Amino acid sequence: MAPNDSAETIGEATGTVVGRRKAARYIVPVAVAGVAAATIGLVPALASAGDPDLPKISAQELIEKIAASDEEQLSGTFKISTDLGLPLDGLAGSFLPGADGEGKDGGAAAPEDKLMELTSGTHTLRVAVDGPEKQRLSILGKASEYSVVHNKGEVWAYDSESDEVYHAEAPEGAGASGAEKEAPKAPKGVPATPKDFAEQALAAVGDTTSVTVDGTAQVAGRDAYQLLIKPKQEGSTVGSIRIAVDAENGVPLKFTLAAAAGGKAVVDAGFTKVDFAKPAASSFDFTPPKGAKVTEADELETGEDEHGKAQKALPEQFSGQIPGLAGLESAEGVNVIGKGWTSIAAIEIPGGKGLPTAGSGDVPAEAQGFLDALGDKVTGKFGSGTVFKTRLVNALLTDDGKVYVGAVTKDALVRAADGAK
Repeated sequence: MAPNDSAETIGEATGTVVGRRKAARYIVPVAVAGVAAATIGLVPALASAGDPDLPKISAQELIEKIAASDEEQLSGTFKISTDLGLPLDGLAGSFLPGADGEGKDGGAAAPEDKLMELTSGTHTLRVAVDGPEKQRLSILGKASEYSVVHNKGEVWAYDSESDEVYHAEAPEGAGASGAEKEAPKAPKGVPATPKDFAEQALAAVGDTTSVTVDGTAQVAGRDAYQLLIKPKQEGSTVGSIRIAVDAENGVPLKFTLAAAAGGKAVVDAGFTKVDFAKPAASSFDFTPPKGAKVTEADELETGEDEHGKAQKALPEQFSGQIPGLAGLESAEGVNVIGKGWTSIAAIEIPGGKGLPTAGSGDVPAEAQGFLDALGDKVTGKFGSGTVFKTRLVNALLTDDGKVYVGAVTKDALVRAADGAK
């Protein structure tokens, strides 16, 4: 293994470099990240035996290499494995009005629903990219396949299991020149390939973060440097983020997020096969199968369901990042406490009620026992409440109806609640 220069990268330098990245919009977004809509380890044995002997490179130079990467074409297969422990998605989503997707009925093929399945378990995906106007991503099942295809001005999604199709038009007038159409974004809180994860991780780098080059590796037959990102702050549940960067072209090939508590990686996403040649044009062709149910996105914007309830269109973009709470600051009833890896979202629950308590009569005794078993009871200056834990994101729900959530320890949540009083 070739030794590499190690360096800590401060936020100002990193922010400048990341701001210049050229190809971020070329990769179809897909996976998971942060809090409420941003909680993001990987499948072992993706790398070949033997680490390549590569020239020395500093952390700053490697970040610049990622930012300067201008690969617009690739195809390949990658695996993503997510192990958060107890799923928190539904709980966190219920704290924010509209975050649970109520009223959005795009059918079984709607990307916002289907891609959220990547937040747990292990999945194999196939991707093809040909510049900003052509991308295809498929989730491969045992006997089914789900695909999202963007070809110039149109976006198609098809679920072979339900035989349902989702169709949307790309925004008019978007793109670098104003004439071309920019690829539509993934649903809010859903990033995707190793490059997407890397972009989010690097966006969170600042004076609270240590960044070094930690050796080399071979991923999907490609020589790569390993960029290691670690929080400097105490109280974060994030142990480290490791990004394998293609030594030739700077494309992130593998992303691994490890929990501070150790064990299996929380998120692992990496290529098993990758080719940077131009994909076949037919990769981006799509025609709805005969007899398939087709749902049009523009009908969801103004239409009503069978019960007369107004439906909502898919969000046009997402803003989640690791570990930040970007996008939550402007949400109604949300206040972000702290910064960097230990930032915490304080959320006011409409109605100001916490979990039902014993003897309240709101729930049967059996159900109350189940609720109590889900979390840890805590007390402090704020009063009392329950902490619900995953391996990465934890949430404190106080008895007076406030929520504190972040990629931080239980003690950090209690301190935040005490400080808010």
